[in-house]
Parts: sequence; structure tokens; C-alpha cells
Amino acid sequence: MPLPGSVAFPATCEAAPEGAPALAGGDAATRGRGVIESLTRPGLREIPSTWLYDELGSVLFEAITLLPEYGLTRADERVIERAAPEIARLMGPSPLVVELGSGSGKKTAAILAASLELGPVDYTPIDVSASALEACREKLAEMPGLRVFPTEGSYLGGLARALAHRATGQPVLVLFLGSTIGNFSRRELPPFLRRIRGMLRERDRFLVGADLVKAAATLQRAYDDPAGVTAAFNKNLLAHLNAAFDGNFDLARFAHEAVYNEDERRIEMYLRSEERQTVHLQALDLHLTLERGERIRTELSHKFHSGELDALAHAAGFLPEREWIDAEWPFAECLWRAE
Repeated sequence: MPLPGSVAFPATCEAAPEGAPALAGGDAATRGRGVIESLTRPGLREIPSTWLYDELGSVLFEAITLLPEYGLTRADERVIERAAPEIARLMGPSPLVVELGSGSGKKTAAILAASLELGPVDYTPIDVSASALEACREKLAEMPGLRVFPTEGSYLGGLARALAHRATGQPVLVLFLGSTIGNFSRRELPPFLRRIRGMLRERDRFLVGADLVKAAATLQRAYDDPAGVTAAFNKNLLAHLNAAFDGNFDLARFAHEAVYNEDERRIEMYLRSEERQTVHLQALDLHLTLERGERIRTELSHKFHSGELDALAHAAGFLPEREWIDAEWPFAECLWRAE
């Protein structure tokens, strides 16, 4: 990833120019230390889920959202479509809309279109994938009155840069869609939400998408589809590490595994070693010996109850303002106001 840079937001163009500086989240040394610490942790090897998303990983995830077993994204889109006019009305004219983990920006179009009916809108999509940001820019750049400023990097770093360029008195809406909130551990989530709140001003708003608890069999199929797309997405994480750190992970020697943990109300994704093997990440000077059946955890996807989300909002300094829930696939969009 490129190192953090500075972005001067143009005053008149409808989209940020090709080749504008991108913002990244952390340098190579920091990311490398994170990989070493996670893979050598006693009792549970782990790789941060951000490594799922290189350019191919982003394409594979977009394919997952189209699978019949994975109803989450379609539920997210249905709820946003229904809620968009009221969100735009509450925000008022000419907001700055910042999206954390935007991907292609497909879900956001309804909110932007409703807001554009009230006046021009500034939109800053933040993502770790340059190709996803380019797809987002191309998809949305022709919406009249919309200025798009793609930002490559981390959630908090990108948000800080976007907020540094808000106009005087400009209302801010931060989007955190697709139940990305569920990828945080129960311990990590509250401080992350407090960090977001600390960066906002009173009456700014935070729209959070959250997948709700549902039947274990439904969730199992969603994260271990028969077409094998999720398996390819999970294994591609190893290819990403190989490219980043001159590694020799052999993807064919690992199997995708997804299990639902009833007690924790979460899907846990793993890569299981199919045989005893030794792996070398040369740039990190790291040698790993994996036993047959040993697992590396790659992602957590927590599921929520509605009342739990309200409690998280209050604890972080937000006031729960609105909640919309999809009837077909239980999924909530929660609008929180900074207080």
C-alpha cells in the first residue's frame, strides 16, 4: 500500500482527478509486525481480516454478494433504499458523506441520490483497494452535483483526512455499511466506536449496518457456499501475503472452514492446513511449521440483537435516532447522532 499522503480537495471538479494522492493505513513495517504477532500468537494463529482485501479479494467479495446463499448485502441494499429519503431529510443540504470500507460504492448510491435532491454533496469513499475505489469513482462520478474524493487507506486515517476538509458548518454523515461492524471483536468494538465519535462534532451522524442473529444453518450456508466463492476469497488472503512478503504459502494445501459459534453469536472463518508443512515469509524472516489440521483464523463476523446496538451507541456517545430492519433477511441500519 502507498504511504499516507495529503489530499487537497478540488473546489469545482465533479470527481477527484486521476492519480490524486491516495491515503493508506500504516507502513509496511507496521503491517509486517502485525502479521508476525498474529501468526505466532500462542494458542491461536490468526491473520488480520484486512488481508482478505487486495484487488482480487475485492472482486471475489463482490461476487459473494451476488450468491443466493448470502442475503446480507441484498438486505443492506433494501433497507438503505427505504431509509435514504429520511436520512437525506435529517442531514439537510450539502453534506459531506464519508464511507468507511466503500468497496464499489454500489449500496451508497441511494443515499447520495436522495441527498442530491437537496443540493450538492461531497462524498469520500475510503477503502484499502485501489481498484474498488476506481470502480466507485467511475460509477458515481456522473451524478450531477456530486464531488467524489476516493481515499485509499484505513478507516480512522481516511476519516481524519476527510474531516479536515469539511466546509464550515457542513453536516457530516459517516457510513459503515455491510455489517463491517461485525468484524471487530466484542472487546475491540467499543473503543473503535468511541474513536469515531471523538472525531465528529455534535449533530453529525453515523449510519451503521449490522447483521442480526438468525438460524445457524442459514449463516453456515452464507459463509461456506457450494460454489466455493467464499473459499476462494479466504484462500486468496494467503496469496496476498505471498505477494506482500515474498512468501510461499501453497493455497492448494489449505482448506476453507466456516463455523458458527453459538455462544459468541459469530461466524468464524479459518484456513485449515491439510498436511504438515513449513511456510516462509522471506521479507519478515518468518518460518512457520503447521501441523495437519492446524487452523489459522482469518475473520470474525459477529451477529447482533437490536437492543445491543442501542447500548453500543449510548456507550460511545451517540444517540440512536432511527432504526430500519429488513424483514426477509434480518438486518438493521441504525442512524446514530453525535451528542
